[in-house]
Amino acid sequence: MKLALALLLALQFGAFDQPKPKSYIVYAADQQTIAAGKHAVLELHFHVVDGYHVNSHTPNSELLIPTRIEFQAANGVQASPAEYPSGHTYSFASDPSEKLDVYTGDFTVRLPVVATPGSHTIAGTLKYQACDNAACYPPKSLPIQVLFVAR
Repeated sequence: MKLALALLLALQFGAFDQPKPKSYIVYAADQQTIAAGKHAVLELHFHVVDGYHVNSHTPNSELLIPTRIEFQAANGVQASPAEYPSGHTYSFASDPSEKLDVYTGDFTVRLPVVATPGSHTIAGTLKYQACDNAACYPPKSLPIQVLFVAR
């Protein structure tokens, strides 16, 4: 009886829950090469951890937190606003009529730039809110560095 009660309490208070990841999105900081002094587009590759989704840049409700990147100015680089991919339609089994616009798996954000010759780093922060099939979690910020060479 004591074992059954202990198991019931452990289940109720989440002792067997899977640990939540520290970051729900992984950024692949690939070194890129572009033509110096010409309009070019850098590609920023992200992966949403399996079992989770994040709201797209344009979620279907103003109550939802959009995924967005804030960049810091970088010497020798003129950056235009980031270009976000379209999201995918997602709905919960409990309410299939509510359609969300989300990113899952891999997604790529494009960053148009013009840069002077040389190596460059643009620092930024990806802001997002991750959810799984049961809940949404507090918003997170993921520091990123966009590394590239302009030749």
